[in-house]
Amino acid sequence: MTIARNSGGERADEAGWQWSHRKTFLERLGAQGYAAVTIQEYRTIAGRLCEAIEKRTLRIGDLDGATTERLRHAVLSGITGSARRYAKFCLGRFIEHLGEAGVATVPEPPAKKATALDRLRDEYEAYLRRQRGLAESTIAHCTRFLERFVAFRFGAELGDLNAITPDDIVAFLCKLKAGSKPRRYKALPSHLRSLFKFLFWSGKTRRNLAESLPRVATGTDHLPRYLKPEEIQRLIAAVRTDDAIGRRNYAMLLVMARLGLRAPEVIAIQLDDIDWRTGEILIRGKGKLLDRMPLPAEVGEAIVDYLRNGRAGHSRALFVSARTPHHRPFKNAQIVNTVLEDAFRKTGLKPPQKYVGSHLLRHSLATDMLRKGASLDEVGDVLRHRSRMTTTIYAKYDIDALRSIARRWPVGGDAR
Repeated sequence: MTIARNSGGERADEAGWQWSHRKTFLERLGAQGYAAVTIQEYRTIAGRLCEAIEKRTLRIGDLDGATTERLRHAVLSGITGSARRYAKFCLGRFIEHLGEAGVATVPEPPAKKATALDRLRDEYEAYLRRQRGLAESTIAHCTRFLERFVAFRFGAELGDLNAITPDDIVAFLCKLKAGSKPRRYKALPSHLRSLFKFLFWSGKTRRNLAESLPRVATGTDHLPRYLKPEEIQRLIAAVRTDDAIGRRNYAMLLVMARLGLRAPEVIAIQLDDIDWRTGEILIRGKGKLLDRMPLPAEVGEAIVDYLRNGRAGHSRALFVSARTPHHRPFKNAQIVNTVLEDAFRKTGLKPPQKYVGSHLLRHSLATDMLRKGASLDEVGDVLRHRSRMTTTIYAKYDIDALRSIARRWPVGGDAR
């Protein structure tokens, strides 16, 4: 029997409740920027689930977790290989849509029995989040080092934490440093020191092994790398194009160059963080601290241009991915480094250091402020340093001020 279909590919007899939810689901995908060919894939697999519901004459309220799971297996039966993986992904998204609409229960994944390591990880995450107030990205790095150290010291299962010795820690550090880049050395003992402070604080070890961690020399006598103002301007102009991506990248680099923001702070900006009436922007800084800064007119104009002519989606994040779906905020701040690397390639400028990082714009702003007569306190206020000692590294650039405190070289009879 041939089933009649209309010009949109819909069946003529699609009158059940499930078909209306499929239509809403596909319309949402279209609004998010998915290509027609992709939407057709979703239409096909979602249609199979609708047909399975229709065949079993299931009504709203009948799709409990067990029933939904049986339907999932029935729809995927006969599909193999990579096609099955993609169909499973598409089907899962449609089932989630039905769950959000309140007409189906999304099956719960099988419960996994928590191991001793799982419980330790959960406690450590709670400590880092509540006691230390760290960002989620930093917490992820810390827990990763917990897992790696446990695997190094005990293997697959967590052993006696009191059996850990300083020699174990040193051996682990040596293993991690083998082949590691120098700029990453300082992160290794820092994350481990945090771990062993937690173990001692929570009473899981009798000794505070954090005290046995050696400090790694990182060449702190080196000056922060920076670019001249005209070079910064060339980089910013290089990413500016008339499409959505160009407008977004231009606004992101301009925000960093003019306000000295860190990369995670850029992608954390929300639409509601900008007060257009007062000309201020809320910065979500390190340690979950909030600061308000004046929004330069140049930066505000770039953001407005991006919002009006490039940005899409319903996310409250200011800067969103240009990939489908449009509404998604960035998972991490690596996008900023990627944009900066692309700007260097376009301009042909040589980076002042091998690793191109977003802090380059921050250091360049601080250096330019000093050369224009700003004090270290003013630089610290703009960069939002919590400690004045953090800002003193830029004192090495203020040659005139350093001359004023230098002692005269002993000559003649004064020499001893």
